Amino acid sequence: MQYLVFSGLFIAAHIVAYMVAGAVTFQLFYKPIHGGKGALYKDFLRDTEDPKEKQRLGLLLVPTQVARGLLMSLVLYPVLGYLGGLSFGVQLAFLGGLMFVYTDFCSAVPFSNTLEGVVYMKPRFIREAFLKTQVESVFYSVLMGLAGALFLF
Repeated sequence: MQYLVFSGLFIAAHIVAYMVAGAVTFQLFYKPIHGGKGALYKDFLRDTEDPKEKQRLGLLLVPTQVARGLLMSLVLYPVLGYLGGLSFGVQLAFLGGLMFVYTDFCSAVPFSNTLEGVVYMKPRFIREAFLKTQVESVFYSVLMGLAGALFLF
């Protein structure tokens, strides 16, 4: 039962952190690179300004994030007991760092916010988006670290 509660709380924390970080950074940084005629990502991401695409995204967003949250929570099961014994600051740093490093910056997927992207993507994607995308990554990671330290362990 403890694992189910942990996964449920983790999923909720992930969805809230993902939505908050995404909503804030989309308006501040991403709108011009994600959607519209001159969008940097127009050739390989769906256009978020297209009404049909918006509807599709709306239908898939929460179920996809539930799946992500569940999968991320499952890999923490073996270390839950250990994490519960750590101080608030260490829990925050661990989960926040884990989210930033493993789910984003050091992901094996080449994209404009990852080390793999720096190696494999064309320079304009890195130049125009690398720092902007790090803001969302760090914001999300801090929110998840806080949620973990406050509610999960």
